[in-house]
Amino acid sequence: MDQGQRASADFEAVDYPDRRRWEVHSSGEVVAYAEYRLMPGRIVFTHTVVEPAHEGHGVGSRLARTVLDDAVARGLRITPRCPFIRAYIQRHPEYMPSVDMPERH
Repeated sequence: MDQGQRASADFEAVDYPDRRRWEVHSSGEVVAYAEYRLMPGRIVFTHTVVEPAHEGHGVGSRLARTVLDDAVARGLRITPRCPFIRAYIQRHPEYMPSVDMPERH
């Protein structure tokens, strides 16, 4: 399995740099995704979606952990513009050393 792919029994998150998003696949369908913008030394998470049928099952949290762990492993600064990713970071302060919180408007 390459660096841009993480999997477990029913959870597969794959980075698609050409689409600028990580996708979670289950039974061959996209059930969640996290969009991002990549800049030199930085990743900005802009939007996260979990399909309604998969909400409340931890898919979003597992996706957030996967994308954040990947960013940290790559040494990227993280800017969480997406409210979901920002909230996940606030609940998991171990990511804070790599995060630059955006100002709220």
